[in-house]
Amino acid sequence: MDRPVDHFWKIRLEAVKKALEDNNFEARVAESVSEARKIVLEELLPGTGAKSISWGGSLTFIGTGLYEALKGRGDMTVLDTYDRTIPPEENLERRRQALHVDLFFMGTNAVTEDGRLVNLDMIGNRVAALTFGPKRVIVLAGRNKIVCDLEDAMVRVKNYAAPVNAMRLDKKTPCVATSFCDECKSPDRICNTWTITEKSFPKGRVKVVLINEDLGF
Repeated sequence: MDRPVDHFWKIRLEAVKKALEDNNFEARVAESVSEARKIVLEELLPGTGAKSISWGGSLTFIGTGLYEALKGRGDMTVLDTYDRTIPPEENLERRRQALHVDLFFMGTNAVTEDGRLVNLDMIGNRVAALTFGPKRVIVLAGRNKIVCDLEDAMVRVKNYAAPVNAMRLDKKTPCVATSFCDECKSPDRICNTWTITEKSFPKGRVKVVLINEDLGF
């Protein structure tokens, strides 16, 4: 068999898709970042009728090419929270306003095999949007985010995703030196708000695109 790893993950991702659908998420499986981008731009985005969009911090979102494809859209209001040319205070205000858009894009720290989304935020704008505010949410997740259960999800986040992101952001936290969570009290701590999204409410509000590639942290 050619590409057995991809075939393995295709089977696993289809099972997770079914679990997500059972939990009222709308779910798709994409075989590549290019297919994921096509699904979003040609199917999901038009289907929402969105007139305003924004996003939370996500390397997966960037990795799919969707940020570059969407940031200059002239047919809708775009709140670009990645724009580093604006002052921090204005960027924070954009994040607040992003909770009112029609469609919000984000990644996720983990997806359990029984169809739950697990996330841990520093500021909380990303998980706030997932929970309430934007009319629709599109979550992009690489196959590396799939975990067995809630316990595995929390271990993954605390002892991998969080330390790596702290390193990426040049935070002054113990995990940057040790690679393990120390339950620190650092002012730079990025682990502040957990969310466990068991089901989408209303049904289909949260749409998950599972991608058969390793993306993000």
